[in-house]
Amino acid sequence: MDETGIGRRRTQDERLLSGPAEKAAFRETDTWRVLRIMGEFVEGFEELAGLGPAVTIFGSARVGRDDGAYATAVEVGRLLGEAGFTIITGGGPGIMEAGNRGAREAGAASVGLNIELPFEQHVNPYVDVEVDFRYFFVRKTMLVKYAQAFVIFPGGFGTMDELFEALTLVQTGKIRDFPIVLFGSEYWGGLLEWVSSAMISEGKASEADLGLLSLTDSPAEARDLILAATREQYDGAGHEKRAREATRKALGKGPRGPTSPEPEN
Repeated sequence: MDETGIGRRRTQDERLLSGPAEKAAFRETDTWRVLRIMGEFVEGFEELAGLGPAVTIFGSARVGRDDGAYATAVEVGRLLGEAGFTIITGGGPGIMEAGNRGAREAGAASVGLNIELPFEQHVNPYVDVEVDFRYFFVRKTMLVKYAQAFVIFPGGFGTMDELFEALTLVQTGKIRDFPIVLFGSEYWGGLLEWVSSAMISEGKASEADLGLLSLTDSPAEARDLILAATREQYDGAGHEKRAREATRKALGKGPRGPTSPEPEN
């Protein structure tokens, strides 16, 4: 029962993160879940391996079709699709639907990576390639692995989760030449101000880390920032290197020499 006294379905994520149950049947054990997790990775790899260049679009599922942000996300998806990118989203409504719709209008591949939730969620009608996941962390791997960039519209906790995971991956060199475009200066301005006034001023992050983010209100600029990264014209590559060196210095590792290659991750 949930807080309202109504029965609810437990998701596989919830079962995995719960404490071990006594005398659980094998199909309810963590050992069995490892096999299911492996299967999700295999399915995702097989379905998405041939996508080609792709961009993942994030944003709130709570945006209605009459919202200005929805129309803007459609335009971003369309421009990126016309530029030759597959559009990947979480497959849900709101900004995700808008991104997939833009891809459809451009004649580009439109991918939705759906997640099992306690309540029913179906992919939006503009998804051409659907992959369903039980585990958030498997899905998050696919959202990053098959994308060359992120465009992040205003959203809630899930959007913030994806944003800061991407920042961490770039900062630590796990992904490279990877534009992270924040769309909507009014929405994101306060966050960037806080990062500067709190995180950076207290030494929890560096000025170089702010360079990992591009802020825009222009669909065409978002497209051009991403295209530049694919044409070896990406100014952000220098920001990425400086952010990694700042992280090494903060951890007492010291800078790398000009001829010292960064390690493979």
